[in-house]
Amino acid sequence: MKVYLDNGATTKVDERVVKKMLPYFTEKFGNASSLHSFGQQAKLDLDEARNLIRKKLNADKIIFTSGGSESDNLAIKGIAYSKGKGHIITSKIEHHAVEESCKSLEKQGFQVTYIDVDKEGFVNPKNIEKAIRKDTILVTIMTANNEIGTIQDIEEIGKICKEKNIIFHTDAVQTFTKIPIDMKKMNINLVSISAHKIHGPKGIGALAIYNAEIKRLIDGGPQEFELRAGTENIPGIRGLAEAVKISNDKDVKQMEKLRDRLIDGIFKKIDNVKLNGSRKKRLCNNVNVCFKGIEGEAIGAHLDAKGIASSSGSACSSKSLKPSHVLKAIGLSDADANGCLRLTLSKYTTEKEIDYALESLEGIIKFLRRISPYGL
Repeated sequence: MKVYLDNGATTKVDERVVKKMLPYFTEKFGNASSLHSFGQQAKLDLDEARNLIRKKLNADKIIFTSGGSESDNLAIKGIAYSKGKGHIITSKIEHHAVEESCKSLEKQGFQVTYIDVDKEGFVNPKNIEKAIRKDTILVTIMTANNEIGTIQDIEEIGKICKEKNIIFHTDAVQTFTKIPIDMKKMNINLVSISAHKIHGPKGIGALAIYNAEIKRLIDGGPQEFELRAGTENIPGIRGLAEAVKISNDKDVKQMEKLRDRLIDGIFKKIDNVKLNGSRKKRLCNNVNVCFKGIEGEAIGAHLDAKGIASSSGSACSSKSLKPSHVLKAIGLSDADANGCLRLTLSKYTTEKEIDYALESLEGIIKFLRRISPYGL
């Protein structure tokens, strides 16, 4: 039996998305900047996709990018370069695309404050408010964490930023279409999204903009409102839009049901287990647990042998030997952080697959603990 429980890393492309994309490779292959009929058809289809996503987020503009990482870079550096100098506030559990963008800006003279989180991974909005200075130009806090699934109070953070007249960016790559985002209502200026986390293709994402001015990072032609040069990826853009269009609350509720079945089953069958992140304010498809006394990568290898795909952290850091910065930030020791496993579901996950994963996990944990030097 093959069970894919690493949907936080990437998702299977929906067949309806593939069907929507195919004509743009062989029939509607025009360049949206061209003035002939092929180009103008591409431009019409580009605009239709852009408008669909813009309405979904209640944004002013949608800038198509190569994915979430580029969107994060464009948001953070785009604001920083437009201001020239200043202070940025972020958290200690952001995605590497945000973290590394901030570190890069620090080397260029910008100052960055990294806000602590509590043991469940929550950022206290009051701590953000306290950290704001006269020269603060940007607050960037992810909507929900990609590793532990904790959902932040971005509406309250947005309210604080609006009162202080500061730009607010959120990385919504893991949450887009799972959690409603209204940029105008929630006072969010910049939102990063990616297609391959929502059953769309890889290599396409977007930065949504509301009431903000940024400087572009890629120079060249006038595409994307002169904010991101380069010929638009029309097949990918149509795929992203279709993935957004077919997303629905029914799938979210089904993932929540199976997520809870998985969490409850783990705690019922296995001792010395800790759930990382919040139980209540949690992504519908995220389960991250610490198994005391054993290595998460060892669990993952044994699961893979049984046909079950999992992760010991985020895909972006899976090749690193260092403990996850997110797990360290919520207070885990190096040993416990290295004993964590992330299981992420999708709309295609079934009850039968969850039960098979639980049965397999129980046996694997018993075996690994039996040979563990910790003696649990």
